[in-house]
Amino acid sequence: MDVDSSSSSWLLLLAQLPSTPSSARVALWRRLRAIGATTMVNSAWVLPDTATHADFFEQLREDIIRQGGTGFVLNIPGSSAEVKETIIQRFQADRAREYEEFTERCAALLEEIGKETRAEKYTFAEMEESEQDLDKLARWLAKIQARDFFPDERRQQAAGMMARCRSAMNGFSQAVYIAEGVQEVTDDGATWAPAALESTETDAEPTVAPGQEAPARRN
Repeated sequence: MDVDSSSSSWLLLLAQLPSTPSSARVALWRRLRAIGATTMVNSAWVLPDTATHADFFEQLREDIIRQGGTGFVLNIPGSSAEVKETIIQRFQADRAREYEEFTERCAALLEEIGKETRAEKYTFAEMEESEQDLDKLARWLAKIQARDFFPDERRQQAAGMMARCRSAMNGFSQAVYIAEGVQEVTDDGATWAPAALESTETDAEPTVAPGQEAPARRN
């Protein structure tokens, strides 16, 4: 969720929970991190001033009080340019760490697909495992982007890595389909389903590379 970077209004949550059980503090920390809140000092959390964030902080404050803690939600209507820039840098630094780890996971998936490709290990099991990893990456990126209130170049870089993973996965899947006999390849690089599949999927069109004509169906 992008936030108007010209705004200098913030919401501040001051929270203190009993020392035990520690699970309550862990749960609070996880919820704050999940929505994208950043911390300025211990137990002081900041979010851009939006209606959604105000409702979220109020719900947390009520939960904190029910658990025997102390919580206050303050609206900071304005701040100096220096303070505003410092807060935005905190948000961007939090997201930068997440984007960096995401990029590392993407690189690992690309390396894994490359390794299996070099070994010509075109099996359904390998394809399914890589597809699951790709789905996890897609969901993770969506979560990071949702709390990236002040996006910079790292957001586009992460999206680019996601696109590379999708492209590599598509290529590997096509190789698996050919190896398993689900698709066949012509001399010009186009693929289509074998006759056994065509007979049950009469409307299916052959997959053709851009600028090429579709091969004639086999009888």
